[in-house]
Amino acid sequence: MKLRVSHRTRYQYGAPVTTSHHEARIAPRESEHQRTISHDVEITPAPNVRRRRVDYFGNRTLHFSFSEPHRALDVVAASVVDVESPPTNDLRRSPPWEAVAERLRTDRRRDVLDAYETTFESAFVKRVPGLSAYARPSFTPGRPILEAVRDLTRRVHADFKYDTRATDVSTPLGEVLVRRSGVCQDFAHLMIGCLRTYGLGARYVSGYLLTRPPEGKPRLVGADASHAWVATWLPELGWVDFDPTNDLIPGEEHVTVAVGRDFDDVTPLRGVILGGGQHTVEVSVDVQRVEPADESPPRSR
Repeated sequence: MKLRVSHRTRYQYGAPVTTSHHEARIAPRESEHQRTISHDVEITPAPNVRRRRVDYFGNRTLHFSFSEPHRALDVVAASVVDVESPPTNDLRRSPPWEAVAERLRTDRRRDVLDAYETTFESAFVKRVPGLSAYARPSFTPGRPILEAVRDLTRRVHADFKYDTRATDVSTPLGEVLVRRSGVCQDFAHLMIGCLRTYGLGARYVSGYLLTRPPEGKPRLVGADASHAWVATWLPELGWVDFDPTNDLIPGEEHVTVAVGRDFDDVTPLRGVILGGGQHTVEVSVDVQRVEPADESPPRSR
């Protein structure tokens, strides 16, 4: 499926910003099941410095800086992505979760070590009390790992209420577990924490999801938001994605942008500024299916 994504971030400053440095992770990743047809980032005002690199986790990262005063910043990323659903795995034929945890502890091949580093706590995913107990019903002895993780995905979806007012980016994982409410970022961190308590590799995936309006309601342009889900590792298959917010295995309607240990590694836009005073930020995302007649020629900036 071809999807067109528009992601806009606008900052308004109460006083002039004299100098600023920013880092953005808003370019879709390339993978076996995802290909970027076009990607463009428009920044207003135009930055004095603009450069790209690939970070430690393989995410496409854009750095830009300003040395001229400005009172607003507009960053608009426009992408067209071709996404295919990964092959369907037989959950019951995956290895027992204990065997995967043991492999991560003992195998020192590079691909296993890359997954092993995601078994430890990180900035947003601490080993808080209660995670192991919550996950325990899913991780019964000898259970196939993909079946266990799929069960945990269903339980998080059923037990936790989606509420945009319940948390913010600084809410600790322990509070999310107690409140039983939050947003996709919280549910991803919660599930990652559960998997890591059992010695399993778990990483945070940021991206976009094609959303559909309620039946009979108009589609609101810009009303979507960035999304987050989870990937766990197992031998031979590598990373397998799960979406606890929507109780599903991501497919062709999920666009992957960045991966890391948690949200801190994949923040879409962050920076350091001098001046600015009080400021406001507005973010809008729009994800649409591209019909053949709407396709535009590839471009990349």
